[in-house]
Amino acid sequence: MRYKPGYKQEKRKELLQISGQLAKQQGFAATGVDGFMKAAGVTSGAFYSHFSSKHELLKALVEAELQQSLAMWQENPHDDPADWIEFELNRYLNLSHVQHADRGCVLPALASEVARSEDDVKQLYQQELLRGHALFTRHLGCEIKAWGVLCQLVGAITLARGMADESLQKQIIESSKTFLKANL
Repeated sequence: MRYKPGYKQEKRKELLQISGQLAKQQGFAATGVDGFMKAAGVTSGAFYSHFSSKHELLKALVEAELQQSLAMWQENPHDDPADWIEFELNRYLNLSHVQHADRGCVLPALASEVARSEDDVKQLYQQELLRGHALFTRHLGCEIKAWGVLCQLVGAITLARGMADESLQKQIIESSKTFLKANL
C-alpha cells in the first residue's frame, strides 16, 4: 500500500505525541513498546518502522517535548521582563498543569528518567534545555535567575503532583509564584 507524501513523518509525530502523553502520565520506563503502540492504535511492528528501539523513542520524546516547551516560551507575547515572567508563571504554575501531567511539560514528568538514561539521552536533554535556559536568560537578564526560575517551576509542579490534597497542590503553586515574584 502506498502512502501519501509526508504520511510517515505525520505518523511519527502522532506516535510521539501519544507516547509523550502516556510517558508523562505513567512513566517511560513503566510503559512498554506494546503499551505505547496500543495507546496510539497501531501494532508494535509499526513502532519499528519509526524507531529502532525504545531508547530511540525516549530520545525522540525528549527532543520533541523540549522543543515544544521552547516554542511555547517563544510564543509569550510580552517583551517587558516583568510581564514576560508573569505570563510564564501563570501559564506554568496552575492546577491544570499539576493534575494533567499528560498535557504538561516533560521536565517534571521525565527528568528523573532522563537522569537514569544513557549519556546520549542526557546530552540531548542538556542541549535542548540549554536552549530554553538561554531564552529565560534573555528575558530575565541573568543566567542565575534563569536557572532559579526553571528549577522552581519544575520543582513546584513535581511537589504539587505528589500531594493528594488539592488545597495543598494550590498552596504549593501559589507559594512558588509568590516566592518567584518577590525574588525577581
